[in-house]
This record gives sequence, C-alpha cells and structure tokens, in this order.
Amino acid sequence: MSEPQTTATTEAPGHEAEAAAFGFLTAPMAISIAIIVVIAILVWKKVPAAIGKALDTKIELIRDQLAEAESLRKEAEALKAEYEAKSASADKDRAALLERAKHEADEIVAKAKTDAETLIERRTRMAEDKIAAEERAAVEQLRAAAADAAAKAAARLISERHDAGSDAKLVDQAIKDIAGR
Repeated sequence: MSEPQTTATTEAPGHEAEAAAFGFLTAPMAISIAIIVVIAILVWKKVPAAIGKALDTKIELIRDQLAEAESLRKEAEALKAEYEAKSASADKDRAALLERAKHEADEIVAKAKTDAETLIERRTRMAEDKIAAEERAAVEQLRAAAADAAAKAAARLISERHDAGSDAKLVDQAIKDIAGR
C-alpha cells in the first residue's frame, strides 16, 4: 500500500481553505446570489419605481413650496413698495400741511397787523375827535364865560353911566329900530 499523498495547497500561510457550503457554493458566491435575489425581488416588486415616485412627489412638493415662497416674496416686495409709496405720500402730505400751516400763519399774522393798524387808526381818530370836542367845549365855555363877563361889565357900565331917563330913551330907540325893520 502506498502512503497517502498529501496535496499541497497554494494558499498563503495563515489562511485556511474555504469550506464549501453546498459542495460547490462558497460563502462569497452565496452572498452574491443572495444580493442578486434581493435585487431581483426589489425590481419585481417595483421598489425602484416606488422610490422614484416618492422622490418625484418630494421634488414636486419642494417645487410647490419654492413657488409659494417665490409668490410670497413677490407679494412682500409689492407690499413693501406699496408702503414705501404710502410713506412717500405721507411725507408729501406732511410737507404740504406744514406749508399750508405756515401760509395760514403768515395770513393770520398779516391780518392781525392790518387789524392792529386799523384799530390804532380808529382809536387815534377817536382820541383826536374827543380832543377836538373837548377843545370846542372849552372854547364855547370860554366864550360863554367871556360873554357873561362882558354882559355883566356892560350892565355895570351902563348902570354907572346912565340914569333912568337915558335908559328910557335907549329902550324907546331900540323899539323904533325893531319896528322899522
């Protein structure tokens, strides 16, 4: 009998030979077949289409959100422009009101000056009229006093220079003069 011969393996030292699972299948081959079977099942159950459909739905949702965000941004810009226009309009209105108030204040001041000048003129005229009236009254009073003094002086002179006979003559003469007219 001959001794059994050992066969030399060409494997690297430290590695043991791989054991076959079912005789002809090795572990890497079994894993490869399992992966192929899983991929085949996924394709058969249309998982890539479902994933694609889910991704398409998600993409569409994101597009809708972006479109909505864009429309909101445009709306916000329009509102901003509107409020800027309103602000500019309010500034114009404020400036116009301020100008109108200044104009009205100038008119009120001018009217007050005119009214004050008119009042001063009227009061001056009234004072002058009052002074003139007082002067006339004083002159009339002075004339009356002078006439009264002259009449008293004349009466005293007449009474000193004339007697009753001369008075009668004068009265008769005055009556004739009056009757002759």
